[in-house]
This record gives sequence, C-alpha cells and structure tokens, in this order.
Amino acid sequence: MANLLSMQCLVSLRKSGNLIHLRSAALGIDKRNYSSKKEDSSEYLHQSVVPSMHYQKSLPRLPVPKLEDTINRYLAAQRPLLDEEQFKTTEKLAQDFQNGVGKQLHEELVVQDKNNKHTSYISGPWFDMYLSARDSVVLNFNPFMSFNPDPKTEYNDQLVRATNMVSSAVRFMKTLRAGLLEPEVFHLNPAKSDTDGFKKLIRWVPSSLSWYGAYMVNAYPLDMSQYFRLFNSSRIPKQGRDELFTDDKGRHLLVMRNGNMYVFDIVDRDGNLVSPAEIQSHLKYILSDQTPAPAFPLGVLTSENRDTWAGLREKLTAAGNAEDLRTVDSALFCLSLDDESMKDHIHISHNMLHGDGCNRWYDKSFSIILTKDGQAAINFEHSWGDGVAVLRFQNEIFKDTTEKPLVHPSSAPAAVDSAAAVRRLQFKLNSELENGIQKARENFDSAVSKLTIDAMEFKKGGKEQLKKGKLSPDAIAQLAFQMGYLRQYGQTVATYESCSTAAFRHGRTETIRPATIHTKQCAHAFVCQPGQHSVEQLRGMLSECSKYHGQLTKEAAMGQGFDRHLFAMRYLANSKGQTLHSLYSDPAYAAINHNILSTSTLTSPAVSLGGFAPVVPDGFGVGYGVHDDWIGCNVSSYPARNVHEFLQCVHKSLEDIFTVVEGKAIN
Repeated sequence: MANLLSMQCLVSLRKSGNLIHLRSAALGIDKRNYSSKKEDSSEYLHQSVVPSMHYQKSLPRLPVPKLEDTINRYLAAQRPLLDEEQFKTTEKLAQDFQNGVGKQLHEELVVQDKNNKHTSYISGPWFDMYLSARDSVVLNFNPFMSFNPDPKTEYNDQLVRATNMVSSAVRFMKTLRAGLLEPEVFHLNPAKSDTDGFKKLIRWVPSSLSWYGAYMVNAYPLDMSQYFRLFNSSRIPKQGRDELFTDDKGRHLLVMRNGNMYVFDIVDRDGNLVSPAEIQSHLKYILSDQTPAPAFPLGVLTSENRDTWAGLREKLTAAGNAEDLRTVDSALFCLSLDDESMKDHIHISHNMLHGDGCNRWYDKSFSIILTKDGQAAINFEHSWGDGVAVLRFQNEIFKDTTEKPLVHPSSAPAAVDSAAAVRRLQFKLNSELENGIQKARENFDSAVSKLTIDAMEFKKGGKEQLKKGKLSPDAIAQLAFQMGYLRQYGQTVATYESCSTAAFRHGRTETIRPATIHTKQCAHAFVCQPGQHSVEQLRGMLSECSKYHGQLTKEAAMGQGFDRHLFAMRYLANSKGQTLHSLYSDPAYAAINHNILSTSTLTSPAVSLGGFAPVVPDGFGVGYGVHDDWIGCNVSSYPARNVHEFLQCVHKSLEDIFTVVEGKAIN
C-alpha cells in the first residue's frame, strides 16, 4: 500500500527539523493551512470540521524495505567514504550478511511487523534507543527552535509575551483534547483538499477509510500519535532505561525563574483557561519575587548522566520530595523566565540550547523559554517525539499570540492574591543531595564551556534562483556542506540528514545520506580542480547531485532508506541475545554511523532559528534554512573542529555554486 503514496508529495513533505543525531523531523508548513473558517471560541484556537484523529486509523503502514535494496543502498552510501580495499571488505561482509544471518533477521522482522499492525517496525526500538541512552539530554538530545519576535514590538515585553504564550498554549491543549485541532495534512493541491466542502464531506467517511478519501484529492494526512505527549509529560530517569510519564489531570504550570521553581493553576476545575489577567498577575508576582537564587538549584540535576540522576532522584524521594517531584512531572509544561537580555543570535542559541543549567527542567516534554527582552524559544526532550508535534504547536502559538493576543501592553493584571495562588516549591535536601547538585553543576559547566556556535547568512541567492535553474535547494545546501568540509579538511565524511516518515502510522524518521559519489566528484571539481572543467561541465555535475539527492529524499520519505532497517535488525538480534554479524563490527559501519556532519533543516513563519549540538566530539551540528533569496546556517562544534572556518568554507562554496548557476566561471 505504501507505493500508493505519491512520491512527488512526500519529497516536498519529507523533512525535517530535527534536529538531532537521531535528529528529528519537524515538517515545514508552506503548503499546509491549519485554520478552520469557523468562528472561534476563546477556549479554542479553532474548531475543525474534521476531528483531529480522523485519519489516524487508516494511515498506511511504514514498509519494511527489501533486504536486497537496503544492502545496495548501504553500499552506495559507503562508496564515497572508503578506498578500494576498504570497500571490497565492506561489500563482502554486506553480501555475506544478506545471504545468511541478515536474511533470517529480515524475515523475522517482517513476521513481527505483520503481527503488530497497530504500529511501525521502528517505533518500539526507537523509543528504546532514546530511553536507554545514558548520556545527558543536554547537548546530546534536546534541540531548540526560537520564535520570531512579535511583529508588534510592544508585545515582546517579557510579561505580556509570557502571558499570551501560556494562554495560547492552554487553548492549543484544549483544542487538541476536544478533537477540534485541524488534522495534520500535507496538501499537494490545497484548492481541492483544503476547502470547507471537502472537509464537510470527508468527516462522514469512516476513519478506517478516511486516508483513502484524502489521497483521492492529493492530500496526505500525517501521523499524530505523538501529540498526546506534548502536555503534562516528563521523562523520568530510571537505572538502565528511563520512562515517559503523562498525567493529563494536571492543571498547573511549572515556572522557573532564577533557579527557583513555582507552580500555579492555568486551567480551572471545570477545565477552562484561567483568565489571562490572572495568569498575568501570577507571572508578574514571580518576576518581582525577591527570593535569592538557591545555592543548590534542583533543575541542574536534569542535565546529569541519566543513571546518576536516577540514583539522586531516588534519594530525593526518600528525603520526602515525592509529591513535589510529581507536581513537576505532571505540570502542563515548563515556562523558564530568564533575567538576562540577549546580545545577538549566537547568545540566543547558547541560551535556548542549554542556558545556565539552573533555570531549566530539561526532562519536561517541552519548555518555553522567555528572556528579559522577550526573546522566546522552545527546548524539547527528544525521546517522546520528532519535533512534528512541537513545530505544529510552535506555529499555532505564534499565529495565535501575534494575531489574537489575549493581553496587551496596556492590560492591567487582575487584582487577585497571587501570593496565595502561586506556590514556590521547596525541596528538602541533605548533604548527599547537595553534593550531587554541586557535581551536576560542575559537569554541566564543563560540558557547555566546550561548545562553540556560529552563524552565517549567504545573501547572494536562495530557493527562487535555484528552482529557476531546476536545482533542488536542499541538494545545493547539502552540497555546500560537502564542499566546505572538503575545503577545510580535505575529506568526505559520514553525513546525516533527518527525514520525517510521518506519512505512515507511527513513523519516526529515516536518514538521508547526502555524501554521495556525485557530491564527492562535484566537490573535488569545484575545490581541487576549479580551472580544469568548463562551466557547462560544472553545471552538469550540480544537476547530477541535485537529481540523486532528490531520489534519496524520495526514498527516505517513503521509508526506503537503509539506516532504520539495519538498526531494527541489529536491535532484533540483540533482543534475542544473538551474536551480531560482522557487518555490524566492520569499522566502516562504525564510521558511517559516526556522523561528523549532522544536519537538519527547518523553515517556518514562526521560527527564527533552530539548533543542536554535534552528535560526536569531532563533528558539526548544522541547522540550516534555504529561504527565497538567502541561505542561513546555525552551526555548533566542540574544540576538535573550527566552526568559524567551516562557515567561511561553506560561504565560499555557495558563492562558487551560484556563480556557476549564473553561467560564469569560478575563480
């Protein structure tokens, strides 16, 4: 059934904000229009004619690729990374795997998949991988996406913006839980499918068939199974493997300021939004609270190694803090109010990606961070989802707060007793816990001190010019990273680009492998032999790279990559206690999974920039966006790499590419 899905659609759909080594996929929204035409009630963002989960039952299942295809794709991705001798070894191991152990594992995986039609073959193993990882979630997993400023500058006041964002977040939650949030649909022909007429018709089609109805008009509903984890959810540290916790009865907000933690209700007993003027009053009370920063801020523990944090959490519970920890875990979400103003984009990136460690609770499903000068961002925990739900939330919140704000710069906070309504959480700590917090703080400071972030804007062209030249904008951006790295380090290395498989039930992500024999040849021609090729030849190479990247993208969006399939077979072998085939111990397998260039792209009217740390100590974390007439990159690195120089090399590569696109010779 997967082959029903239009390739063309899923290309446009496919990717990716994620932002992370397993790095996820949040979808851009250029062709999706969420808002219903219906009159809105103040309790809801909108009231969709089609129920939110209407398509969920009939979504197509994520296909398990053919083993032969997976091996061919794996070898094609290895080709540019290996010399002749290494490649022969890897090829032999791959063929041996395909004809022996791999065949058996693949067949077992297919049977297992057929017996679990409610989900996808990757969903369980993927959750397990995230939750079993013992590294700190900070830098290693949690990404951030920053909001654009409100176009009306006076609405960027910290108190006004925080109140509006909290109010809109509750409206989003209520809309979602009432089943009134517009379903997530990718419209290839919005004139036919994104209409009141179609929506009124499709709502009467049984949900077991509704996907086919949408497919008939070139609309592709996306998986929304992750959405329920947005609110009242936390990752709970446990020895060996963490757990996800959700308690949708929680009515309170967790607010952090100056390392102190506060809670107050933002939903009343009847399930309605507490009046925005009251929320404003409570937030104003917190912003003016003179309580000094705690000597031992609890939040920093959420940045620790997961086993260490699990042990300390058990001790916190034993010391009499179980109820307050439960309050934190069940809060709708976390709002971090920072007392600092931001100097520039780099400062914003550092603050939103990691901050000072004390004014964050990194285990919440997501946190909204608001600085003193009204800069806002979302930092989210990655195990529960791939950013699809987070980006939808971010887009809706931005739209709602900028178009229909519930409080204004002139609004007076309600005359209520905030001192009685707001509770500051006070944890009981003993010397062992204090030492644990101190150690966590030292580890955090040491880790983030090694991170460098730099940004680059290329202003001499973008999406429009590339599309005119029949070149894929994403392919060209990825080619520029390959050229930039070659110019700086003289090598072609393992590269990861995240791609969403949300077009399938319980789809997660697949990997696009942008380093190919085509990009390697093209990068060498541009960087190492600029005078040896005519403009036409170079133009032809760009075209070849673009075409091949387009094919890889289509395959990944259709669940036809190789990374998830190989991962699932390895997971299956491990779960049965089997010795792994030597394909998995091949240095080439380790190398292709040591992603020196980890990349993810995101464009949305709500998002200013996104970012994440490198996934390996000698790597780059490359967040990028190709806009109509410019290209932006937000890149991180550790001391093993020079991010400033890398961006200069990428800029030079883009200059050369656009010169050739314009039909001119490069210098």
